[in-house]
Amino acid sequence: MPVTQIYLVRHGEPDYAPIDSRGWPGMAADSAPLTAVGMKQAEELADLLAGIRATYLVSSPFTRALHSAAIIGHRLALGVKVDHDLRDWLPDHTGLWRSAADVRAAQAEFEAYGGEWPEGIQRPWEPLSRVRERALEAVARHTASTDGPVLVVTHATVIQALTGAKTTAHGAHEYYRYDA
Repeated sequence: MPVTQIYLVRHGEPDYAPIDSRGWPGMAADSAPLTAVGMKQAEELADLLAGIRATYLVSSPFTRALHSAAIIGHRLALGVKVDHDLRDWLPDHTGLWRSAADVRAAQAEFEAYGGEWPEGIQRPWEPLSRVRERALEAVARHTASTDGPVLVVTHATVIQALTGAKTTAHGAHEYYRYDA
C-alpha cells in the first residue's frame, strides 16, 4: 500500500478589512486576501518546506489559501491546483451568514458539541466528520497524480479533521501520512 507524505499548510493571516468595510455577508468573506504578515508567513513557510522537494501543490479555492499557495508555488516552482473539497468549514450550509458574530456563534456551538451534530439533530454548520470525508476525497484525488510529497494549502478545521491538531497557526503546517 503506497504512503504519501502530505504537508497540510494553513494559509497565512487573512485581511478581512476590505470585506468588513464593504459589509459583505456570508461567503463573500472568503474573498479576503492576506495581510502583509500573511504574505511573509507564506514566504517563510515556502523556504522552510523547500527541502522536502514537494512535487505537487493543491489549494482550497478561498482567496486567503490561494494567495498563500501562489506565493509558495512561485517560490518552489510548483503550479497550483485547486480543489473545492479543501475549502474551509461552513458555519451555515446556506452560505448566508450575515456577520462575523454569526460565524463565532456557529463556531462556539461546533466546539461545544465536539464538532458533531447532537444525536438526531441537524445543525446548519458542517460537522467535522463531513469535513474529514471531503478532505480525504480530495487528498485521494491528488495523491494519485504524484509519487512525491504533496503540499495542501487549506484551513485550520480541515487540518483538524485530518490530524486532530486544533491549534495550527496561520502560516504553519502539520505533517500527515496518507495511506492510499
